[in-house]
Amino acid sequence: MNSLPSRRALLTGASATAAAAMLGGCDRLGNADWFQRTLKTGEDANLFVQRLLLTDRTLAPEYAESDISPWFKPNGTEDPPDKDYKALAKGKFTKYHLEVGGLVEVPFRLSLAELRTLPARTQVTRHDCVEGWSAIGKWTGVPLADLLSRAKLKPEARYVVFHCADTMDQGSALEGGGDGEDTDEAPPAGNTNPAMTKQSGGGESRKDSGGQQAPEDTAASGGTPVRYYESIDLVDAFHPQTILAYDMNGKALPIANGAPLRLRVERNLGYKQAKYVMRIEVVESFAHFGEGKGGYWEDQGYAWYAGI
Repeated sequence: MNSLPSRRALLTGASATAAAAMLGGCDRLGNADWFQRTLKTGEDANLFVQRLLLTDRTLAPEYAESDISPWFKPNGTEDPPDKDYKALAKGKFTKYHLEVGGLVEVPFRLSLAELRTLPARTQVTRHDCVEGWSAIGKWTGVPLADLLSRAKLKPEARYVVFHCADTMDQGSALEGGGDGEDTDEAPPAGNTNPAMTKQSGGGESRKDSGGQQAPEDTAASGGTPVRYYESIDLVDAFHPQTILAYDMNGKALPIANGAPLRLRVERNLGYKQAKYVMRIEVVESFAHFGEGKGGYWEDQGYAWYAGI
């Protein structure tokens, strides 16, 4: 039996694959926005190959409970410094509400207790970090598809943006209020999130996360808070393994791992797994968020599509 080609080999031949698909009469792909960008960037080549080889419901590998890692490393922020988040955490998230809105017919909000009453999915999957480490964990949560179906998406809906409870920087141009020029310089020491785990990767050394409420000293500093956000398209949003997890390894999600709710989009690298999710916004384009790249790390230079 022939094995599937390696990811590197697939990406190397992505342009030829795209051309072959077009010659084969694949007009549907040719009309798709992401397909039209395939020959322009390696990121879209990755997206094209993933979409070509995998069906919308192809599952990421799932493991036995005996495979669960003894310790699941908390990536990014471990304890958001934001005032409102700390108040929610102090109250054990009894006052937390997830908001679902944007391009939907029926916007709504649900408490954590209400989310726990909805049909849930449990999966044991591997988290692959862009830094090179992996860990296996057991996640239980609400399928994102169920929430989006309840909200009834409008025809122009294309992406789902996740707004998180963690402020990343204070007053950085990354919020979109500056001149928009790219920079490789790290933000001033006073602008960084002190609750973030130090990362060795180039972009991640600039700190992680995002949210709805800035720390108390934001107004005094005169800066506009930069908050963690992430986005995925509707293919990944409606995938059966894409869930908003509230439990990890059979217990309530720890704060260090994203309590009260974190995204699990299992066919993507770890930086797409947004933590501390507060609000879901369905949009036609993510161009007006942050630097317009689709996520906090994407604004730092990471690829928007992180499929594995």
